[in-house]
Amino acid sequence: MTGPAEQAVQAAREAREAREAREARDAETAGVRAFWQGLGLPGLIDVHTHFMPQNVLDKVWAYFDAAGPLVDRPWPITYREAEDRRVGWLREFGVRAFTAMLYPHKPGMAGWLNGWAAEFAARTPDCLHTATFFPEPGAPGYVARAIEGGARVFKAHLQVGGYHPADERLDEVWGLLAETGTPVVTHCGSGPVPGKHTGAGPIGEVLARHPRLVLVVAHLGLPEYTDFLDLAERYPEVRLDTTIAFTDFVERDTPFPPAELPRLAGLRDRVLLGSDFPNIPYRYVHQLDALERTGLGEDWLRAVCHDNAARLFGI
Repeated sequence: MTGPAEQAVQAAREAREAREAREARDAETAGVRAFWQGLGLPGLIDVHTHFMPQNVLDKVWAYFDAAGPLVDRPWPITYREAEDRRVGWLREFGVRAFTAMLYPHKPGMAGWLNGWAAEFAARTPDCLHTATFFPEPGAPGYVARAIEGGARVFKAHLQVGGYHPADERLDEVWGLLAETGTPVVTHCGSGPVPGKHTGAGPIGEVLARHPRLVLVVAHLGLPEYTDFLDLAERYPEVRLDTTIAFTDFVERDTPFPPAELPRLAGLRDRVLLGSDFPNIPYRYVHQLDALERTGLGEDWLRAVCHDNAARLFGI
């Protein structure tokens, strides 16, 4: 047993650690808010944040902790906190709207995830109601029901799902999304580890069939940046999100080609802020600093960090 003196020392240590944590949180929040306030924006809109059932999220975090085959490198989770605290972080940062990117890795999972996401959106009004799908016979039906129920954005993860996006069981799904103008954020690039159906070719087959699809290419399509810039220039409804792009974490292994920056500048109205919060190995403010140091200018930053998503989602 510990005595009164040891208990007092422990209490003092815990109080100091709590105070330091509050101070660090306040400092980070101030930095994020200074970024968008300096641009004259009313806040940020982040189209690539992850919220999902806790048992699923725990498994995702465990996969990152183990540097699983689809990660293939140490990837510490910076915001490993309870759901309400994670929502609180985004609100304190001044994120006006965010998403609940979630995705199945097997049949029979998407409908259950969509039910959870609908409930989360109902109790989290600043979350854009998110849904997902998987190539299975019931996909067109539950995607239609999700849209009718208010889903505003979908997530498709070709690397984790391991499916070809042009699978015939998804053709009606892509058609419905294109017809309704519902954006779908899609991890279709081959980073951090290539999948069997990643890269611009497979998703390009979908766009050839459904050229009006509002496809948001996650992570700027890294590492196939050039190929996905080509797709965005070919199809006017294709957009790119900035998730983890330009950060120190990515630049040391898969840097964005400097020669392609003028093309990214030319697509200013179709680039959206994404962060991967909370599953990022650095502080949130670093993503913003990384975008600023591209040198693409304040008009580009205003469009990317708020205005493009505000227009897309009617915010």
